[in-house]
Amino acid sequence: MSRARGGLGPLDGVSLIVGIVVGVSIFKVPALVFSNVSSPLQGLGVWGLGGLLALVGALCYAELAVAFPRIGGDYVYLSEAFGRRVGLVFGWASLTATLTGSIGVMAFVFSDYATDLFGISRSWSASIAVFAVLSLAVVNLLGLTFGKGAQNALSLLKLTALVVLAFAGFTAGDPEGGAAVLRAKAPIDGPGIGLAFILVMYAYGGWNDAAYVAAEVRDRSRNVPRVLIGGVLLVTLVYLLLNGAYLWALGFERLRASATPATDVLRLTLGASAGHAMSLVVMTSALGAINGLVLAGPRLYAAVGADHRAFRSLSRWNERQQVPVAAMLAVAGIAVALILAVGTNTGRGGIEFVVATVGLPPVPWESYDGGFGTLVSATAPVFWLFFLLTGLSLFVLRARRPDVARPFRVPFYPLPPLVFCGTSLWMLWASLAYAKGLALFGLVLLVPGILLAIRSPEEAAGKG
Repeated sequence: MSRARGGLGPLDGVSLIVGIVVGVSIFKVPALVFSNVSSPLQGLGVWGLGGLLALVGALCYAELAVAFPRIGGDYVYLSEAFGRRVGLVFGWASLTATLTGSIGVMAFVFSDYATDLFGISRSWSASIAVFAVLSLAVVNLLGLTFGKGAQNALSLLKLTALVVLAFAGFTAGDPEGGAAVLRAKAPIDGPGIGLAFILVMYAYGGWNDAAYVAAEVRDRSRNVPRVLIGGVLLVTLVYLLLNGAYLWALGFERLRASATPATDVLRLTLGASAGHAMSLVVMTSALGAINGLVLAGPRLYAAVGADHRAFRSLSRWNERQQVPVAAMLAVAGIAVALILAVGTNTGRGGIEFVVATVGLPPVPWESYDGGFGTLVSATAPVFWLFFLLTGLSLFVLRARRPDVARPFRVPFYPLPPLVFCGTSLWMLWASLAYAKGLALFGLVLLVPGILLAIRSPEEAAGKG
């Protein structure tokens, strides 16, 4: 199921990465990052290191994507390296929790800011989140041309808004104070640089989703590495620019104390209307992330459906529109179900009943910033486990499949994949330490996928 019709150009791919990665973290986590370091330069160094490690990962994915150019990204690499059963478990985890959960997170961010901006009761939050997901699903169901057009427009709006925000920060700050801010020092107010690194890596998360559509990129041997590397470099530049603007405008101490640094920066130039302007920026950013995930994610599940009889229905495509219709409907449906599950009292009650039935500790909703924060915390170890396995697959496939043409090879091999695997292993440990007992909830979500994989034959139901 290669479907190499070349419906995406390199700019489309970069737009996809920017849309997915630059969600809402850059508006929320800088204060926490800088609170857990002792100086501005150290904080900027953590953001730069996060970008460097994401670039290392992009190099690894670039080799895998051009060597195994089927639609599906991680699913394809894990299946090739460790067998289709492992790939199936990854696909199940992504469909039921990690990717669909990320769509739900962004949808709730959109709805929260929309209710504040338009003065709507928070009781409508879940309904607005559902509307956002379904609307973008309809746009993508109309065809790849519509989906990538929406993505390009949202990413352009997002980048324009972020450039304006950075400009506001660098022009609003005091030049003398801004120049001196890099020399500031302050005691660490938190667990330390380890937490800062976790938050930064979370902010960079999602760039690998572009590999799901690698088979649909024109001249993929040349353009897929450009997309992955260029997309990560652009995101890194944006993050460093914005954090520099925050520091320049607010100073080190004020940034550490700010829950909404972007709004505080805009308030220096726009005054009372800054909150409304910031709501529009965040809403646009959230919509770009949702659209990117809705566009890319179903490609993975269509690949799963082509290989496994139990999910064969997901492999149905509209060839004319270049859309995996069934998989896209499944993604939208599960994301909506998750939104309703944690966004309503009835849904929460149902989850708490399941948790109590299987003997897990009660879900501490507010301790993890609400229901979806709880889901993210519970499933983060699963995400980093599969990220680690994908890194290891590069070593396995180099050894087992030396005959496969590799138009792009990771430079300085084996150092980059070793760094990537080491980072993923550390993040796996850190996410387990943070989630504590909630990690068992993520394991419960995996169990049905593991059982399906055990019963599923290794042979593909269809040849890709």
